[in-house]
Amino acid sequence: MNTINLAEKLSRFSSHWDPHVVADYNDNDVMVVKFQGEFPFHKHDATDDFFLVLDGEMQMDIEGEDPRTVTAGEMFIVPQGVVHRPRAENECKVLLIEPKGEPNSGDADRVPAKKPRI
Repeated sequence: MNTINLAEKLSRFSSHWDPHVVADYNDNDVMVVKFQGEFPFHKHDATDDFFLVLDGEMQMDIEGEDPRTVTAGEMFIVPQGVVHRPRAENECKVLLIEPKGEPNSGDADRVPAKKPRI
């Protein structure tokens, strides 16, 4: 049992769309990531997608719906099977929780991130 400083973990990398595992929670990876630009539309067939904005602002595009703005201190959960795309005009820092082994790219034609542990 250790205290984890998320700001310190986020300071260790500068890449975007590259989640880094900072902790384990049951059978899930707890990760920090930086967003800038847009990720491809995708879905996860077997799990919800959890986003907690730590710093900045992101947009969550949901197929067929108006985009949602998610700001620092707010979380957004995309239900399994829903096609979505996170994007951020300026760098946004986010905490993610995903089942271990779940590719961050879902069903998109994008190579999943390696999710290194820091």
